[in-house]
Amino acid sequence: MRPVHGSIGRRCTAVWLCALLALSLSGCGVVSMVFRNDVGSAPTPAPTASPSFGPEIVASEHTVDSGGDETPVVLAQARSTAPPLADDMDDLYDPWESFNETMFNFNVKVDRYVLKPVARVYRVVLPEPFQIIISNGFDNIRWVPRFVNNVLQGKMGGAGREIARFLINSTAGVGGLFDPAKDYWGIRPSSEDFGQTLGRWGAGPGPYLVLPFLAPMTVRDGVGQGVDAFLDPLSYFIPFVWDRLGMKVGDTVNDRSLNYDLFQGVEETTIDLYSSVRHFYLKRREQQIKD
Repeated sequence: MRPVHGSIGRRCTAVWLCALLALSLSGCGVVSMVFRNDVGSAPTPAPTASPSFGPEIVASEHTVDSGGDETPVVLAQARSTAPPLADDMDDLYDPWESFNETMFNFNVKVDRYVLKPVARVYRVVLPEPFQIIISNGFDNIRWVPRFVNNVLQGKMGGAGREIARFLINSTAGVGGLFDPAKDYWGIRPSSEDFGQTLGRWGAGPGPYLVLPFLAPMTVRDGVGQGVDAFLDPLSYFIPFVWDRLGMKVGDTVNDRSLNYDLFQGVEETTIDLYSSVRHFYLKRREQQIKD
């Protein structure tokens, strides 16, 4: 017989290693995640005028649905030759800046040396059309938090679109693997989350926070992410740790692969990447709550 304690120890070690891998792959695409989360999986090719939040930033405008719940998103893409202006920084609450910047630099390195190489191999193994199918499937599952937060914010038009998207894509879209709701009917997903819901009902953002292996957030948005995770139906239908870890890793690598070239060169051409990402994130979240 095998020693019981040795077997348990090996299993615990394996669980911790898998958890670390999942966290590394799920949160360290810092530059890409902060900008991409609000704009979809691909940039709009036509450039527009530079946004007001930073000098000399090449931008593209994300096309929104006609429902009015989403607003045009300006995506900072190619180059920023200077950090945000001092006048624009007055309302950015970052009392833990020293800690946050250290964690930010750590996450950038993990993204550069772990996540991007994995995504590079993934792109070779799996063609882009199949990556899009996988992305569609995960997006279709996430309709529940979006629907609930639309209702909590009183955006019944957005809630109706989420129901319509789920029904159309789950049937005509072969279980959500395709997106006919957007491609043929022009019904786009909303971007509502519980962090926005809290802000909509008057909760302040709290301090800006960057943790290892996680994307930047505020304290309010961190609480919101926890609630949205609780609303995720996968946590009930697939409660097993191994399956959840595998799906999270697959979703993150697939998403990073689809956006592999979107921010190429941003790190090298931005003088103060930490301040630029912080400024964009906080201003974008403020805009989303107001809309």
